[in-house]
Amino acid sequence: MHQIQNQFLQVSINEKGAELSSVINLSNKKEYIWQGNPDVWGSRAPNLFPIIGSLKDGFFLHNQKKYELPKHGFIRNNPNLVLENKSDDKLTFSLEDSEETFRVYPFKFRYEISFQLEGKSIIVTTTVSNKDTDPIYFSLGGHPAFNVPLFSDETYSDYFLKFEKKQDLNISVLTTDGLIKKGSSLFALDSDEIRLHSKIFEKDALIFKDIPSKKVELISRKYGAILAVTYEDFENLGIWAKPDAPFVCIEPWIGIADYEDSDGILKSKVGIRELMPSKKFSASYSIQTK
Repeated sequence: MHQIQNQFLQVSINEKGAELSSVINLSNKKEYIWQGNPDVWGSRAPNLFPIIGSLKDGFFLHNQKKYELPKHGFIRNNPNLVLENKSDDKLTFSLEDSEETFRVYPFKFRYEISFQLEGKSIIVTTTVSNKDTDPIYFSLGGHPAFNVPLFSDETYSDYFLKFEKKQDLNISVLTTDGLIKKGSSLFALDSDEIRLHSKIFEKDALIFKDIPSKKVELISRKYGAILAVTYEDFENLGIWAKPDAPFVCIEPWIGIADYEDSDGILKSKVGIRELMPSKKFSASYSIQTK
């Protein structure tokens, strides 16, 4: 576990998977990050690469070869990331292609993720470099889980999510296999709020594809704004928790799970990014605490 700290926050990152594992407010000692109770959901804030969500039948095709990847890819829980740089307010981790990655992902790449403190904010930046002689294809995203409620005299239903502007909230619906159904379902009309309650995630995640708002706040009706997530570089947003669990995940995504009628070909996958040889791609999201 590695730490960075300033006058406002103490942040811990687990080298395994470069997972954001703790964000403590130094003024009130409150922990913002879900602590990964394995009886409920054992993760805290996994990093997603080179896919988001599930693949149809658990595999993709590239150049007529089949490659099997688990849900959300292979960065999550990966013990092979290395600490590249560390300063008082920034940590950077990386992973490069290897014989192990070639078995599931046929590209030469470099994956780098950094966590930087700026005042009361943590900025998470992912950079993908193409080391190959051909284009590479990938998705990436974050999956941070935040404690809800934060204070002992509250309940889950005291909280809501507020977007920066009103919009029609259309959700992509998941099958029981975690694939995206064709079309979408209207979740709310001309709204900027999602009220949290114990049954909201009974049918799995709320997935907002091509969402116009690029900022969402987690707000307590008793204590006001708790934190905000800003995700200008990401076109999709997932919101999820285990049913009846005391947390909520706010997940910026570049990419999305396979559609139920997917042909399995990676380069034609909905939401996939193409990166040309010798090029780099970076995307950042921030967690702003209050």
